[in-house]
Amino acid sequence: MFPEYDIIVVGAGHAGCEAAAAAANMGSKVLLVTMNMQTIAQMSCNPAMGGIAKGQIVREIDAMGGYSGIVTDKSMIQFRMLNRSKGPAMWSPRTQNDRMLFAATWREMLEQTPNVDFYQDMVKGLVIKDGRACGVITGLGHEIKSKAVVLTNGTFLNGIIHIGDKNFGGGRAAEKAATGITEQLVSLGFESDRLKTGTPPRIDGRSLDYSKMEEQPGDEEITGFSFLDIPKPEKQISCWISYTNQNVHDILKTGFDRSPMFTGKIDGVGPRYCPSIEDKINRFAERERHQLFIEPEGWNTVEIYVNGFSTSLPEEVQYKALQIIPGFENVRIFRPGYAIEYDYFPPTQLKNTLETKLIYNLFFAGQINGTTGYEEAACQGLMAGINAHQRVHELDEVILKRSEAYIGVLIDDLITKGTEEPYRMFTSRAEYRTLLRQDNADLRLTELSYKLGLAKEDRMDKVIQKQNDIEAIKKQLHDIALEPGQVNPYLQSLDSAPIPEKQKADKILLRPSVDIHSYVAAVDNLQDLKKYPDENMEQAAIQIKYETYLQKERELVTRMSQLEDLEIPDIFDYKKITSLGNEAREKLTRVRPRTLGQASRISGINPSDIQILMVFMGR
Repeated sequence: MFPEYDIIVVGAGHAGCEAAAAAANMGSKVLLVTMNMQTIAQMSCNPAMGGIAKGQIVREIDAMGGYSGIVTDKSMIQFRMLNRSKGPAMWSPRTQNDRMLFAATWREMLEQTPNVDFYQDMVKGLVIKDGRACGVITGLGHEIKSKAVVLTNGTFLNGIIHIGDKNFGGGRAAEKAATGITEQLVSLGFESDRLKTGTPPRIDGRSLDYSKMEEQPGDEEITGFSFLDIPKPEKQISCWISYTNQNVHDILKTGFDRSPMFTGKIDGVGPRYCPSIEDKINRFAERERHQLFIEPEGWNTVEIYVNGFSTSLPEEVQYKALQIIPGFENVRIFRPGYAIEYDYFPPTQLKNTLETKLIYNLFFAGQINGTTGYEEAACQGLMAGINAHQRVHELDEVILKRSEAYIGVLIDDLITKGTEEPYRMFTSRAEYRTLLRQDNADLRLTELSYKLGLAKEDRMDKVIQKQNDIEAIKKQLHDIALEPGQVNPYLQSLDSAPIPEKQKADKILLRPSVDIHSYVAAVDNLQDLKKYPDENMEQAAIQIKYETYLQKERELVTRMSQLEDLEIPDIFDYKKITSLGNEAREKLTRVRPRTLGQASRISGINPSDIQILMVFMGR
């Protein structure tokens, strides 16, 4: 009934979809197995993509030839560039999306991808032979063979849903949990643990009074995520802001004695940076109110997502508390918020490629590795799909460095440090964030993607043209010398000091208040620059303005690369190095770092330990 596949991907969430698309586009024959064909790429939680650091990840996925950026742009209902008031390294794109259109677009793109087959069934076990993953066993009893398996199980592994003092098995609302895989992997020697996440109630938007809320419209300029020219929406839907108050908090507290989070029914650790409303009230008791974002779920639906009100309190308590929020006096609930607890596998059990250390040709991606968020899952799926293909076809592994991509930071953090709570990406986690901006993801990653066969020729041609434009713009700005009379009227309009003598155009651009677009528009001698696309002009301006900082980071990368280039053999026996402390030997043996650079980032490993390792490796 089934042919033998190169790769079987288990789970069709954001990680599974990217894994299947990447491997198939590189030439592998892929089977995507999901428990429900109707929920492929479902936005299980908020109807949004991107945000702080997450937006950078989506742009990197797009530059690498993944689908998330394209799907997001095709289904967006609102776009905002966050942190515009800060430096470019902090700019982060974010969209609100039509949930149903997002999932439908993902499925359509996968169905149009050659080499992807689909099958609806639960995978209850893996076929393991001679320490290798060779296929899967489904709930209907089918044994499907493959050369590699990618597990992207999300919150479904032994998932339990909690609403107040009620709990029942499930991987998502109205969907059953997946069983069998955890038990088999533990029997093979894997370590597993439990995490939890939550979601807020969904509301009937017709029952809300928006006149009592603050409107949050989208940006006039829509950049989007994909570096391809995806048509942008002609109109946008506003989000709204409201706030809890002390009365809301008092009502919520009446349900604390029935909260699974406080009664000990939930063992798993929840996401620190996206806490439930009851957790916020408990931890930040001094705050009189908490902000709520009222987010529409699509063009043609009245369903509303109440961002900031994630909860697992009893349904009647949720309802009473919501009624006290300004604008929610007549609220109607579509479905209550809930918490979900699920199995994950601490990611220190993985190699840099996301292949497991215990079983060859078995890859993990997404929430099974302890992460939270669509974007974090999608980029892991992309890299797992790429490396599964490379493994099956005996090609070189693909590893993004911390200096190359946020994706590299995320994976290195996971496999080196592990995580005991749902891992979320932040700009602060990236030590080279000035280099890893959302605006230059294509310049950083498209060439690699093109060599892998993921980025098509039109993408590569566009990047080459962009690079040529940037250099030409920078050269022209450096070559043009402006007289005071040519530029001072513009500078005075910005309340910026006039120049007393002739000055190069690029030096004037170094001033924080000078924006390249208004600069070029206002100064006659710069009119020739108008022929370049706005995106390329902005990229050139960023490189000119921040060259000093960029150069410092490049020098830091060069210094650190000396450690990153020193690979540690797989057979290296740390236990024999008696000059290392017990803790260092134990952690190095467990993590088995690939390079000295990775070893230096393991918690508890100090510089003297690295010096000792360098001496032994030198011998």
